[in-house]
Amino acid sequence: MSNNRVEQLESTVTELESTVEGLTDELIEAKERIRVLEAELDTETPTRVPERRNESAEEATEAAPDDVAEAAAEADASDESGDEAEDSLSDDIIVA
Repeated sequence: MSNNRVEQLESTVTELESTVEGLTDELIEAKERIRVLEAELDTETPTRVPERRNESAEEATEAAPDDVAEAAAEADASDESGDEAEDSLSDDIIVA
């Protein structure tokens, strides 16, 4: 009975060694594919996405207080101009 158990264990070890060898080969192939893909990404490939503007969010200029006050005054004046102007503006779509 002991001999049968040894043969079973040897068979299991052989299967496990085979599995480890196969997984190692797959890992090596996967690493190679990843290395190739990373190399392709490192090279600058032309895309359809336009280049970003040089101006970052921190560099963006804000409206001057005088400009804000002037725009507010114009908005108030247009509100007082009557219902007719309000009706024509209600159909407009405003996109910010």
